Amino acid sequence: MMMLRTQLADLLDIDLPIIQAPIGSASCPELAAAVSNAGGLGMLALSWHCLEAIHLAIRKTRTLTDRPFGVNLVLQWNQAERLETCLEEGAPVVSFSWGDPEPYLARTGRAKVKVMHTVASAAEARRVADLGVDIIVAQGWEAGGHVQGQVSTMALVPRVVDAVAPIPVVAAGGIADGRGLAAALALGAAGAWIGTRFLASEEARSHSEYRRLILQAQETDTVYTGLFDGGWPNAPHRVIENSTVANWKSAGSPPAGKRPAEGEVVARSEDGEPIHLYDDTIPLANMTGDVERLALYAGQSVGLVHVIKSASAIVHELTEDARRVLLNLADNAKRHSNH
Repeated sequence: MMMLRTQLADLLDIDLPIIQAPIGSASCPELAAAVSNAGGLGMLALSWHCLEAIHLAIRKTRTLTDRPFGVNLVLQWNQAERLETCLEEGAPVVSFSWGDPEPYLARTGRAKVKVMHTVASAAEARRVADLGVDIIVAQGWEAGGHVQGQVSTMALVPRVVDAVAPIPVVAAGGIADGRGLAAALALGAAGAWIGTRFLASEEARSHSEYRRLILQAQETDTVYTGLFDGGWPNAPHRVIENSTVANWKSAGSPPAGKRPAEGEVVARSEDGEPIHLYDDTIPLANMTGDVERLALYAGQSVGLVHVIKSASAIVHELTEDARRVLLNLADNAKRHSNH
């Protein structure tokens, strides 16, 4: 059987070139551990956790898996204390995005952890590669959630691969099935970074209504916008076009401060905290209120997501489908070379 083990798998001590993207608050120890136990790399999004919550999340993940997993920190905020806490707890892989990793690399180097950094251009990839980052994540414009650039995955990945070879590159954005994984490998990537598909996993903390909207969405149903800026201003993102987006467009797409129903409390968190319209908050399990109006982060791959499955089943399906695609391509090439 065709193996999918790549340089990425060797570097991270995992079996499969599949990384579960840190899908914000929908990530959790149960999801990260399930992906890692299935042979990929599960990720915890810890950028906004208090230090005690970081301790608890990493410890719980360790009780659920003895395989490697990663933590993600967004560098729009000072993450020195959170990074220190992650390292104290022995997180084996650290992922950075949205900022300059250089101030943190001396500390990760001393801890001997593997470091990934997300980029949106070949120039940025070269810069962080020169700093000593172990793995580059090339994020295409198709990606869901907060998106750093405006180049498609198909165009960006080979550029980044050429720019930083032999450092392994992970393709992110628009990948939700085995065909996408196979395509990423064909572009020279050593693996795929997959978010939207895992939002529709049994283990993710996503709200049932959010999942329903993901399952019914088409590839044309997402928008690239800066609308959901409460908590993270000036950070473009991709979301499913919901009633909030439609009402804002109908009003002429006014700027912040003049948007329809601005400041309205539309939902509440599990502990009763208010969530306002245009906050950067996704619908999580046990939230109450009109969660359809919240930020429904999803990539253009959302049209490929049709059913809720366990994270393990998703990893297995991705792997088997990618193998099948690559074997078919090899067989076709062999047949045509003999003619």
